[in-house]
Amino acid sequence: MHQQEVRLSELRRWRATTRGSNLDGLERARLQQVLPGLFGRSILQIGSWGHGEQLIDAAPMPFRAVLGTAGASGESAVTRSGALPLPKGVADVILLPHSLEYASSPHRLLREADRVLTSRGHVLILGFNPFSWWGVRKRVGATAGLPLGARFLSRHRVCDWLHLLDFDVLDIHRFGVGLPWLRPTARSDGQRLRYWCNVAAESYLIVARKRTIPVTPVQQRWRQARPGVAPALGGVRVSFEAAAARRRTDNH
Repeated sequence: MHQQEVRLSELRRWRATTRGSNLDGLERARLQQVLPGLFGRSILQIGSWGHGEQLIDAAPMPFRAVLGTAGASGESAVTRSGALPLPKGVADVILLPHSLEYASSPHRLLREADRVLTSRGHVLILGFNPFSWWGVRKRVGATAGLPLGARFLSRHRVCDWLHLLDFDVLDIHRFGVGLPWLRPTARSDGQRLRYWCNVAAESYLIVARKRTIPVTPVQQRWRQARPGVAPALGGVRVSFEAAAARRRTDNH
């Protein structure tokens, strides 16, 4: 069965629910803790989840863009998740907020993210836990009040895909709205009992980094020394210094 990209009407319906609003707040709060610890000059969000750049507003990178698939407000451009209109190695950090779950081919989307990331770049993935109470309800067909059309993917499955693409999984964060007495946890918290108590949390955030080591540092120095602006994507100019440096290199 062909997987449908998330529709704007579905996003709006989900955001209007108490569950959707609360989970959006938890996911944004967790990203606000994680993003300041990452470095680089550019961050790219692929997918329409969230409100504009709210999910990446805590990132310290000066250049940001949201490539949505639903055409929501605040997006830099609209694209298909499996074919990103960007050259290789232009983003230092990529966020996939529930994007794999709505992609027609999650493997292709991950390969595209890998292609667009710089060497040693980071990818952050938000997903729904199929082993949560929401996942159980989805399997038995009781989908009322749940995000429609999402293909719930387990953390282990996504981590296996990342390992095949030579990513190191640095951390996994678990959180949800169905078990409010459990605080959000990360694998690195050091409290294993509390972490495993959150096995049924509805949402997770995976933080992973590419293992690729560049053959030569010349291109990286060129990117840092020659900032610029990339051309328009879908009529909207996206400030990606790395894309401009790549084009200059190609023209020579």
